[in-house]
Amino acid sequence: MRKLLTGNEAIALGAYEAGIHYAAAYPGTPSTEILENLAKYKEEIIAEWAPNEKVAVESALGASIYGARSLAAMKHVGLNVAADPFFSSGYTGVNGGLVLITADDPGLHSSQNEQDNRYYAKFGKVAMVEPSDSQEAKNMVKIAMEISEKFDTPVLMRLTTRVCHSKSLVEVGEREEVPIRPYKKNLGKYYLAPAVAKQLHVKVEERLKKLEEFSNETDLNYVEWNDKKIGIISSGIAFQYAKEVFKDKASYLKLGFTNPLPMDKIKKFAEEVETLYVVEELEPFIEEQVKAAGIDCIGKDKIPNVWELNPEIVEKSLLGKEREVIEYDKSIVVNRPPTLCAGCPHRAFFYELSKRKDTIITGDIGCYTLGGAEPLNAMDTTICMGASISAGHGMERLIDGYDDNKRVVSVIGDSTFFHSGMTSLLDVVYNKSNTITCVLDNRITAMTGHQDHPGTGYTLQGEPTKMANIAEIAKALGIEHVKTVNPLELKELKAAFDWAYSLDEPSVIISRWPCALKRLSEYDKKEFDYKPGKCEVDQEKCIGCKICVNTGCPAIYFDKEAKKSSINAAQCVGCELCMQVCPVKAISEVGE
Repeated sequence: MRKLLTGNEAIALGAYEAGIHYAAAYPGTPSTEILENLAKYKEEIIAEWAPNEKVAVESALGASIYGARSLAAMKHVGLNVAADPFFSSGYTGVNGGLVLITADDPGLHSSQNEQDNRYYAKFGKVAMVEPSDSQEAKNMVKIAMEISEKFDTPVLMRLTTRVCHSKSLVEVGEREEVPIRPYKKNLGKYYLAPAVAKQLHVKVEERLKKLEEFSNETDLNYVEWNDKKIGIISSGIAFQYAKEVFKDKASYLKLGFTNPLPMDKIKKFAEEVETLYVVEELEPFIEEQVKAAGIDCIGKDKIPNVWELNPEIVEKSLLGKEREVIEYDKSIVVNRPPTLCAGCPHRAFFYELSKRKDTIITGDIGCYTLGGAEPLNAMDTTICMGASISAGHGMERLIDGYDDNKRVVSVIGDSTFFHSGMTSLLDVVYNKSNTITCVLDNRITAMTGHQDHPGTGYTLQGEPTKMANIAEIAKALGIEHVKTVNPLELKELKAAFDWAYSLDEPSVIISRWPCALKRLSEYDKKEFDYKPGKCEVDQEKCIGCKICVNTGCPAIYFDKEAKKSSINAAQCVGCELCMQVCPVKAISEVGE
C-alpha cells in the first residue's frame, strides 16, 4: 500500500516502522509535524514535547544509552540550542540507535536566519543522511538507526522545508519490533570526564575512517549514468531540482549519506565526466570538500548561496536560460505582510505598551514578534529564543551605569519562557537588574500550530499533567513583584505598566488570555470568561479618525471615499479592543 505523505509524515511512519521507542522535540517550523504524527503511536512510542531542543536531545540520548531506539527533532536553529549535548553525543556514541533530525529553512520562511546545518555533522564528527523526497525520508530513518547502532554514532538527518512539507508517494511497511538493548554501566563510554573524553576522541577519529569507507560503499550514494558531458553531484532537494533541469542530458552522483563524503566514489565519478557541477542549496558544503581533494568543479561561483533554491535558479545559473513565466501587473498585487490575528490578545498589549515614552522593548521569537511591525511598532530587538530577557538585562545594566532615564521592557511568550526564558529571568534577579519582564501567556505554543507546553496542563499524547504556573516560577526565581492581567482590558494594562514603571526593582507582568484561534481546553473554560461576539461600526458616529485602524486589526478596514471605518464580520471575534480605543464610541458589540 502506498500513501501520499509529506516528508514529516513519512519520517514519523519510518520511525514507527524502524521500531523506535522514544522521541522528543520542541516545536519549530518546518519540523513540528514529525512529533505530532509520532504521538499517534501511543502503544509503541513514548513521544514528548520538551521545553527546548537541548532537553529533547538530552532526553533522547538518555533513552538511547538505556538501550532504546530514540529520535529527537528540531528546526535548524534548535540545533544551536542543543549543540552542547549534540557535540558530546558524538563522543559518547549510543547504545540503542539515535537519530537527530534538523529541519533547515532555506528562504527563511519562518526563521531568523538561514544557516546550513550540514556543517554541524562535520563539526560534530557524526554520520549524516539527507533524503530528497518522502519515500527516502521514511526509508532513511530505519537505515540511520542501523548506521547509528553499527558504528556507535548519533546520525544527523538533515531535511529542508521543501522536503518536510512537500508530498510524494510512500510505500507503507510493517513495524519491526526491536527489543531494547541491555543497559550496562560503562564509565569509559558515557562518563565524559577529561581523561575519558581524551580517549574517546581517538575512537571518534577511528570511527570517521570507518564511516568514510561505508560512505563509499553504501547504496545511499549512487550514480545514474546518462550523457557524460555533464556530471552533477547533488544531495537532498537540490538533486530533484537538478534532475528536473538536466533530465537525461547529464549523469548524476546522488548523495544520501553526506558525512563523511564518499571521496573515492566522487573521484571516480569526476574522472568519467567532462564538466562537473555541484548543485547544492545554501552553502558549498560538498563543493569545498571536492575542491579540497583537488577535483575541479563548478558550484557556488554560479549558483547563489542565499535563499531557497529551485529549478528556475539552477537552469538560469548553469545554462543561462530563463524559463517562461506568466506575466502579470505586479503593481496590483496586494502586499500582505504577516500580522497578528483579529482578536489576538497580544495586539492590545502592544497597543498599550507602544504609548510608553523612553522605553526600549526587547522582543523574542513567536507570534508576538509581529508586535514590532507597523502600525504597532512596539519592539526594538528580536534575536533568538529566550534572548529578550537577557538582552534587556544587558541594556538595563548600561542604562543604570550611564544615568539614562530609559526603561527596558522585555517581552516573551509562555512557551518561549519555558524554553529558555527562565534562566534569563534568574540572571535579572541575580545581577540586580530592574527590567520589566512581560510574559505573553496565550495558553499555547501558537506560532507553530498550537502545541502543548509545560503550562497548558496536557502532554503531547493528550494526557492531563501538572500545569506549570508562570507567576509561581517567577516568584521562585526571586521576582518579588508579579502581576497577572487581562490584556483585552486596556485600563488594567495601563495600571499594570504604571505599577511596574514605578518600581526600582525587577517585575513581571503576565498578560494571560487564550490565543484567538485556540480550541479552549477544560482548564481554559474554567478560568476565562470567554464570550465570542462581533463588533460593528456605527457609520453615523464614525468620524474617520483611524484610531481603530491603527490597532492593526485585520478585521478593520477604512473606506477612503466615505472616510469611515468598517469591520469585517467574518474575521472579527469581538475582542472589543477597537471599542476601547474609539474616541466617539462609534463601535459596539452586536450579537454573538
